[in-house]
Amino acid sequence: MNSSDTNSSAPERTHLRLGFVALSDAAPLAVAALHELGARHGITIELCRQPSWAAVRDKLLSGEIDAAHALYGLVYGVQLGIGGPRADMAVLMVLNRNGQAITLSRPLADAIRNGASVKDALASLGRPPVIAQTFPTGTHAMWLYYWLAAQSVHPLREVQSVVIPPPRMADALVEGALDGFCAGEPWHAVAEARDAGRTVAYTSQIWPDHPEKVLACRRDFAALFPATARALVRTMLDACAWLDSSAHRSEIAQALASAELLGVPRALIEPRLAAADGGHPRALPVRFFDGGAVNYPRASDGLWFITQYRRWGMLDADIDDAAIAASVNQTALYRDAARAAGIALPEERRTATFCDGRVWDGSDAVGYLAGFEIRA
Repeated sequence: MNSSDTNSSAPERTHLRLGFVALSDAAPLAVAALHELGARHGITIELCRQPSWAAVRDKLLSGEIDAAHALYGLVYGVQLGIGGPRADMAVLMVLNRNGQAITLSRPLADAIRNGASVKDALASLGRPPVIAQTFPTGTHAMWLYYWLAAQSVHPLREVQSVVIPPPRMADALVEGALDGFCAGEPWHAVAEARDAGRTVAYTSQIWPDHPEKVLACRRDFAALFPATARALVRTMLDACAWLDSSAHRSEIAQALASAELLGVPRALIEPRLAAADGGHPRALPVRFFDGGAVNYPRASDGLWFITQYRRWGMLDADIDDAAIAASVNQTALYRDAARAAGIALPEERRTATFCDGRVWDGSDAVGYLAGFEIRA
């Protein structure tokens, strides 16, 4: 990367408040703040831990925080008015790929491990299983629904899906309030350490190298303060690149363990954050940078979330889905920042094969949606 910011305009705002939820993939924000990586780009960063994704949403909308580590699907839910009050939102960049999972209670996980299908194991409860995700339109809801449907389980009819903040997941499983959950780390590691459940699927098995958390803000923030937004992207790109080193991931795991960040022992954070195999041979590793391949905010990725909202009956408005995605994902701003940093720009589209064999490349959203047998 270049030694100094080559953008001609100085940031309009120099102190930024960034929201985050206690998750391992908030690591780029922690790195940026702890190592003061914004200084070379003319900004300082204040981290603002939030108790839930709903709190992140509300404080973004009120202006109490300027930008946030956010679920990709949270941004689109707000943009579409199906994840809370409607507002024009912006995805500045992708912060990570992979790194999420689905954990079920020990009896269910053991039944699956012993050869039962997911559908039969869940049916053995004699009631709809209660499985939590973290936000109605968020990534975890979409990963959970997609995975269940791929196992021939209708996620809206055969499962009771509830919303719980990530840090509450393991407690709720221990208490017997849940039969499982889909969330980020380190809460799956915590649940296993407390012997309450077992991880049965990794989200990288559902969509290999899927986009996960994004750097999000209101669109008017990016429009009013474009140089600030570029400086913030530059800072986060530096942080993501720093995290490519396994030694650095070990270092940040120690920092994340602090009460101010995750408040979870390092031993439960580091294995799934730092391991080359994501902590398990079936999981792809958490990727933060990968030469910049992780970070480009493809509009086709945003469009995929809209197809899933339509699939599950959350959205039926007659709107131009592709145009919405193009307006949310700030590809031009990202390109400016990446070019200034000397980071290669990937292709606009990429092809992904999901766990059910379906292929997505963003070219035919209508045809892709029509091909699902299990839907609302």
